[in-house]
Order: sequence, then structure tokens, then C-alpha cells
Amino acid sequence: MGYMETYKSWCDNEYFDEATRAELKSIEGDEKEIEDRFYRDLEFGTGGLRGVIGNGTNRMNIYTVRKATQGLANFIIKEGAADRGVAIAYDSRRMSPEFADEAALCLNANGIKAFIFPSLRPTPELSFALRELHCIAGIVVTASHNPPEYNGYKVYWEDGAQITAPKDSQIISEVKAVIDYNTVKTMDKNEALACGLYNVIGYEMDDNYMKAMAKMCINRDVIKQVADDIKIVYTPFNGTGNIPVRRVLKELGFKHVYVVPEQEKPDPNFTTLDYPNPEDPKAFTYALKLAKEVDADIVLATDPDADRLGIYAKDTKSGEYKSFTGNMSAMVIAEYLLSQRKEKGLLHDNGALVTTIVSTNMAKAVADDYNLKFIEVLTGFKFIGEQIKLFEQNNTYEYEFGFEESYGCLVGTHARDKDAPVAVMALCEAAAYYKSKGITLWDQMINIFEKYGYYKEGQVAITMKGAEGAGKIAKMMDDLRANTPANFGDWKVLEARDYKKDECVDMVTGEKRSTGLPSSNVLYYALSDDAWCCARPSGTEPKIKFYMGVKGTSLEDAEAKEEALKKAVMDIVGE
Repeated sequence: MGYMETYKSWCDNEYFDEATRAELKSIEGDEKEIEDRFYRDLEFGTGGLRGVIGNGTNRMNIYTVRKATQGLANFIIKEGAADRGVAIAYDSRRMSPEFADEAALCLNANGIKAFIFPSLRPTPELSFALRELHCIAGIVVTASHNPPEYNGYKVYWEDGAQITAPKDSQIISEVKAVIDYNTVKTMDKNEALACGLYNVIGYEMDDNYMKAMAKMCINRDVIKQVADDIKIVYTPFNGTGNIPVRRVLKELGFKHVYVVPEQEKPDPNFTTLDYPNPEDPKAFTYALKLAKEVDADIVLATDPDADRLGIYAKDTKSGEYKSFTGNMSAMVIAEYLLSQRKEKGLLHDNGALVTTIVSTNMAKAVADDYNLKFIEVLTGFKFIGEQIKLFEQNNTYEYEFGFEESYGCLVGTHARDKDAPVAVMALCEAAAYYKSKGITLWDQMINIFEKYGYYKEGQVAITMKGAEGAGKIAKMMDDLRANTPANFGDWKVLEARDYKKDECVDMVTGEKRSTGLPSSNVLYYALSDDAWCCARPSGTEPKIKFYMGVKGTSLEDAEAKEEALKKAVMDIVGE
């Protein structure tokens, strides 16, 4: 069936409510809009669903959410796990409570219990809760840091991590097999409550989550020592982090936490933000203004579902607030935790540091320094969560720390996804510790660069929307795959890795080996002078991302090299 036929079926089928059909009929004649809404089903990928809210098969709405949930329910029933239930959380975005309810009631109609939070909660708390409740799966309704017109739907499995192979492809197959919307089940909420199928998670889950995070604290005495002096500015970006972040900092003894008032309360329109992403410097405008007013030591921001954390810290020399990349903040946390655990005899002999292939090469240097097993996985924190599961199953390594470059990390194993509240806790504890030594987090970052080298990473994301854009992205990858560059500017390609083909090619000897990782549409180039670059289409947005990293002799040298490599990469891909 073509997109126009699908459009007409939505307009005429009484399964879809009257308001939906009326809105769709109002765009009759606008063929481009109809095509964009109906040229495909919103893809249920390995990360679940994510898309613009609206009516149509290529949009986030109650029907596409319900259809995805029917596929998940079918899989759970085939697994013989319907009696274990599914935990559900949601963020502050438009339609998040409604989508969460639709998912719950679809599960209920299939005889599967749903355990749903009474109000918005951070994504990592869902990961924690589903393990506490011994559920078979979990759902988070969120579009993370995307613009306000988006929403999304992520699926977790019993280990608390997002779905990985082979479960991901099996669930995707079940979702794709649901073709007729009329076969998708739902039920009345009051009936579901009466039958004990729809269950609200109690507030004791919040208490347990707080206790689990607090266990990760190493130096409470230091926090007490500087509590009267250290000042923290925090913004939850109108999302889920406000209550848990403030609570954990208060319980650990921090006295001066200033929350950005304009971004404190939930706001699905993100009125003061162009883009609610801690990677965007403009998103810190209000926080930095407040920081200067109160003379804060550290400035923190969590994204709407509170799994990512961005920070600024004061430079002692200039008095200015300096921004940290996700790699930098992760390295500050890692160096603090590992040094303190080593000092106190808490570092495991078989400890492991886990990161992704597009994160900083400094991680390897840190792991080597602390004699840890260094493990690289594909992009996506679910692969870090999967390693924790494998460590436990195979009794191999103890998880010490894990992070990815996109501002996400996990301290501890209470959750199996990146956790901004626990990252806030760790960074504030580190800030308190270094304040007791007379230095700021930025000063410590410079110390880390001096110890391991001035590593710097960058990224270019090219957005190409719609069917035409998807075709252009595919062609870009095909061209790179067919014509491996010999060099990127002044950097020679030493090794080319094609994770889709599961092939690493030594460009000097021609020798080939396996990547050792699952198949993924990613191309990676190891370059001379400890540099690298990588091409990867986004799984959740209409973008292709180019990642790169260099190692310099100073901040200025690293910055110049990163800019030069970025230009060289763009020259190769023709952008």
C-alpha cells in the first residue's frame, strides 16, 4: 500500500478517533505533508521509537505507541514471561503521560501487568525500578534531549539495560509483524485497575533509588568540611532531574544549591531553551547568569529525562566559567573515583573501565594507569549496560566506571543506563574534594591533561530530513565504504574498521581481522598520532554524525589539530 492509500485508510477507519481523522482530512491536498507523515512506519529500531508528535504512521501518536507495545507484548508472551510485568516511566514532554498510559493499557489488554510511576521520573530510575520489581521489561516515554516537537519510547529488558542482540531484533520483528491497527489491543483504565493489571509504583522506589546512589559516595567527611563554602548552580532543563538531584545533594550535605528558576518546573515547550541539550552552550545562558550572581563553583545541567549531564566550572586563574565536554567530565569523575578507591583499597584487582568506540582515547590511558581492563563497545549506553550483565554472568570483571562521549556515565551498578543524578553526585563530591585541596574542577581538568595528554574530541552532525535525506545519508556511507581514504588531511589512515562488515583492515599490511563487536552501520578510522575519526548515521534522528579525536601538547595545540581534522573529514565527505 502506498502512502496515499495509507493516508486515506486513516481518514476513513473508525478505529482512529474522530479528532485524529478530522485533523488528517484537514491536510487533504498537501501531498508533501501527507508523504512525510505516511511514507513509512515510524521505525522501531534498536533504541525503540523516536519522532515528531502528530498523526500518521511516521509520527509519535497513541496509535503508533500502542502498535509498538502490541509487538512488545506479543514477544513477552512468546517468552513465557507475561506474569512478570513491565515497568513504565515518562518525562515532561508533550503527550508523555498519555503515551505511558496507552502503553500500560495495551499491555494490560494482553494480560500483562504494568507498573507505572505516578508522575515524571528520570530514565535511570526506570532502569533501577524494573530490576527492583523483577519485571521482564521496562518502557521509558522520552525523546531525551530532542527539540520539543519530538517524543520517543525506549524499551529495556530484565537486566535493566536497553534491549540488545538478540532480543532487539526479535522484538523489532514482532513490532513489524503488527500490520493491522485494528488488531492492536487496549482496555479501559478503570477496568485495568480493578483487575490489578494497572499498578502505580509507590514513593518508596524513590527512597530506594536515593539509597543506592548514596552508597557510591566515598568522602562524606570532605563534603561536610566544605559544605558552608561550596556553591552549586543546577538546572534540570524543565525536565525530570529537579527533585532527585536536589534531594541527593541535600542528603549528602551540600547546603548551597541554586536552581535556575526559569528552568525548574516541568515545561514541555522548553520555553527558555532552543534545544534542551547539555551539549549546547546556549542552553547554559540562564545557569551561567545565576552562577555569576552567586559566585558558584560549579554549574550543572541535566537533560529532560536526566540521563545526561553537562557542566561548567570556574578557572582559578581567569575567574571564568569553562565548559566541559562529555569526555572531559567523565574523565574528571573517573580520575577522582579511581584515585580515591585506590587510596582506600577499594579498587578491584579485576576492575574494568567500559566506554564506546567514539569516546576519548584518554580513557585507555586512564585504564592503563589504574591497571584496569579497558573495554570498548558500540555507540549507545545499552552496550555498556550489557557488559555489566556479562561481567555478572561470566564472573569475569568488576565494573569500575563506564561512560560515553554524549554526556552520559554510570557510577555503580544500581542502574544499567547512564544516570545523571548519580553523575551530579559524583561531580559535586569531586568538586568538594578538590576545593578542600584549594583547586576547582577546571584546575583538576588541566592536571588530568598534564598527566595523560591533551586529548580533544569533536563532532559534526549533518541533518537530512525525510525520504530524500535518508537516501543522501545512505549514499554518503556507501561512498566511504567503497573508497577508504588513505589519509584525512595530515593524518594517515592506519586502520579502517567497518562494523557493518565486521572487518578491520590494516592499511599498511593489508591484514584483515574481525571487529569483535556486533554488526552496526559505522565506519571508524584509526589515524596517525593517536588521532581517529568515525562516521555513523543516527539511529534516532535524521542525521549522520562524524566523530573525531586528536592528542595535542597543550589546549591550544589540541584545539588547532581538532579543527584541522574536522575540516579534513568534511573535505572528504564533500560537506
